[in-house]
Amino acid sequence: MSRHLRLALVQASAQSFEDFAQGLRSLMKSPNAAELVIYPELHLCSLGAETMSEREYYTAYAEPLDGPRGMALAGLARELGIWLIPGTVLERGADGAVHNTAVVYNPQGELVADYRKIFTWRPYEPMCPGRRFVVFDMPGTGRVGLSICYDAWYPEVTRHLAWMGAELVVNLVQTSTSGRAQEIPLNQANAIVNQIWVASVNGAAPTAQGHSLLVDPEGGIRVAAGMEDTTLLGVIDFDRVAATRKFGTSGDSWPWDQFRADDSPLELPLYNGHIDPATWRPAISPETRNDLRPAGPVVFCRPAGENGPQ
Repeated sequence: MSRHLRLALVQASAQSFEDFAQGLRSLMKSPNAAELVIYPELHLCSLGAETMSEREYYTAYAEPLDGPRGMALAGLARELGIWLIPGTVLERGADGAVHNTAVVYNPQGELVADYRKIFTWRPYEPMCPGRRFVVFDMPGTGRVGLSICYDAWYPEVTRHLAWMGAELVVNLVQTSTSGRAQEIPLNQANAIVNQIWVASVNGAAPTAQGHSLLVDPEGGIRVAAGMEDTTLLGVIDFDRVAATRKFGTSGDSWPWDQFRADDSPLELPLYNGHIDPATWRPAISPETRNDLRPAGPVVFCRPAGENGPQ
């Protein structure tokens, strides 16, 4: 059974909720209709932000995930029968702290994942950083990890998501600076070294630098945009992840199989820890075909949201 996913990467400028909802409904009646639709970072929380103080900004956009905005997003996903990642939102937590949070809704309108950006863009981004890595399962298809913009600059984030079994990492971006030029090879590198798919969705000009892209598990750019308002349509073959790991990147590199069971742990002074060969290999999606599973020991996953392989 093949595991293909049709996804739409919507590279657009910030919108009001009303314009966003209208545009999403129109998208789902067009040739770019998809099973998973993804928007940029802070897509619904950016209009007018450049003229607001921090307090005004938070007052305008920060709310709990189960607030009116969250209920409306859930209703849209349910109405259209799609997996929806509407970018990130300003989340006001129970303790009053504000986070830059990615949210994911399934076709039943359920909030199935929420991820608080860990590496906020300091000193320019004042939101409180998160402290957990997040993956979620698309039943019958595959496992997806979440990262937000500057997270892509820290290899620990994507490596951890891959270790937790993510076969696709969605990187939600709102880069308005020349740094987008560096983010393109960073996303390719994150795909290559972890042998996973990476989808990086940026906002469009004039408020952001665009250049959204979809990268396959060997680093090839499958679809890419310029700076304009556009929608990229791509098809993910989740079995490419297992096949790349079994047969090697370009047929000659197996980074996840570097360690043998009898290797001694490798100390990591940077983290005051170590790599244990017994727990090095990533989790494997239960959806992966048996003939694409590695010959070595298989490590199964805990449910999405828990911390990695057992």
